[in-house]
Amino acid sequence: MYLRETRRRNRDGSEVSYLALAHNERDPDTGMPRATIIHSFGRADQVDREGLGRLVRSISRFLDPAEAVAAGASGEVRIIDARPMGTSWVVARLWERLGIAKAIMDAAAGRRADPVAVERVAFAMVANRLSPTPLSKLAGCAWVSRRVYIEGLAELTDDACYRTMDFLLQALPEIQEAVFFSVANLLNLEVDIVFFDTTSTYWEADGADPALLDDDEAGGQRDGGAEVPGEVPGDDTEAGGFRTWGHSKDHRPDLPQVVIGMAVTREGIPVRVWTFPGSTSDQVLIRTVKDDLRAWRLNRVIWVLDRGFASAENRRYLQRGGGHYIMGEKLRSDSKEAAAALSRQGRYHTVAGNLRVKEVRVDDGTARDRFVVCHNPEQATRDAEVRAQIVERLQGRIAGTDALGAKKRAELAGQLRAKPTFARFLRETPSGKLRIDRARVARDAHFDGKFLLRTSDESLTAADIAEGYKGLYEAERGWRDLKSTLDLRAVLAGPAHLAGGRDHRRRHLAQHPRRARTPASRHPRHRGGAGGPALRAHRPPAPHPEGPRPPRASPLLRLHARRRLERRVRGSL
Repeated sequence: MYLRETRRRNRDGSEVSYLALAHNERDPDTGMPRATIIHSFGRADQVDREGLGRLVRSISRFLDPAEAVAAGASGEVRIIDARPMGTSWVVARLWERLGIAKAIMDAAAGRRADPVAVERVAFAMVANRLSPTPLSKLAGCAWVSRRVYIEGLAELTDDACYRTMDFLLQALPEIQEAVFFSVANLLNLEVDIVFFDTTSTYWEADGADPALLDDDEAGGQRDGGAEVPGEVPGDDTEAGGFRTWGHSKDHRPDLPQVVIGMAVTREGIPVRVWTFPGSTSDQVLIRTVKDDLRAWRLNRVIWVLDRGFASAENRRYLQRGGGHYIMGEKLRSDSKEAAAALSRQGRYHTVAGNLRVKEVRVDDGTARDRFVVCHNPEQATRDAEVRAQIVERLQGRIAGTDALGAKKRAELAGQLRAKPTFARFLRETPSGKLRIDRARVARDAHFDGKFLLRTSDESLTAADIAEGYKGLYEAERGWRDLKSTLDLRAVLAGPAHLAGGRDHRRRHLAQHPRRARTPASRHPRHRGGAGGPALRAHRPPAPHPEGPRPPRASPLLRLHARRRLERRVRGSL
């Protein structure tokens, strides 16, 4: 089937063309092909060209894009390669619009690096993480070289990725600053309130990073060469590696981890991201965060932090340079000020459908703070129901224990105290009998639906303070996007002394050089000296510097064991 053109000459010498949709059929009598007209479009100069275009588009719907291009081209077209570029094209437009490409090339211009090559490799790694199927660095190289089209980057190697990551490790602070101010100008952001929160992420590794004598990361250093708060640089006896054990917010204390901090604006736009060693406490890293942002010359900033950062040192440190804070306070802590603020009488004022607030001032000193007690009636009802269920289950566990022996009761008490849910409401009498602590239950009911805020700013109203603290969910939403949408985990790694990169391996081998081979250690088939073939010397493997380690189960077996443990815990509750 094809579009046929026929010509006819008129008596006046003019020539007229006609278009028709034709199909060739073979004549059964003569055996010669004969054109059969299916549809006539009329004269070529009067044909409906828009109708022809619609017909072409309708036919192209049933063709592969490459076949459609080849069918519409004049002459023979050979398809060499065809790759999708949808995700990379969208990421490239955002990459340019946010000024990330310019920031990377400007940072690379003053270093021994090709700005264009570094920027392209960094873009390829980011585009891979944002693709529907994010891959590792090694698999991402094949993804770039064979499966997707990235402008200006025909192929990619893992060495180029590692070199670019080494560059980003050094230039990340200035790149983040340039990108943030580019975004701030683009979106007209006001950085008057900064929300900061931390999380942790773990490595599927056999152990933590070793503390090497010349390892900057192990000696109290972090990204960009700045010192980690709370650690003494050069103290190799106490310092550990960068990936090490600490308080896991992912409930994986058995794996090494790092701590990630992120500051966002009230709109949820990230300001900057930090990475700290896995053992770093929230109590000390906030001071480093404030010092890093001080060089950005931001305007008056109010820091919004959760209860994990609450300490007198942090509060006074955040007030340096005219700064202020809104910080959550622990209701059940030993703070006398928090206890006084909760016990102070006052009337609540409704600021939202499910939120009531009242302001309390504890002292009248020059460095006095304002406390805001927030109450959520719906949350108070849920807290009371949950506590009643806990008390009911605990009562069922200790019912009939008076008839048990002292040893059996002590064992049961130890099991119950190992569960924080039951431990706070369990009481032992002087004779060793188990009872419900009714006084503790009554005190706990005093905190139902409440949370306590503390601020140093005198210009904000109590409603503004409560609403500002509720905006902290913007940082928490960033963690959800990082761990769920972008699939930050699982981070797989080999042995700790091999997973830290090429430079880390060089430092390890420099401290633990391999033994020089002797002729006696050659393979029997390799000829030695005049003595003929040398026998192979079998020696036991050298012991690990950290001592023998027990065999470690595979990640899949550990996952099944953890699930069995969770089922037993839920059954006991």
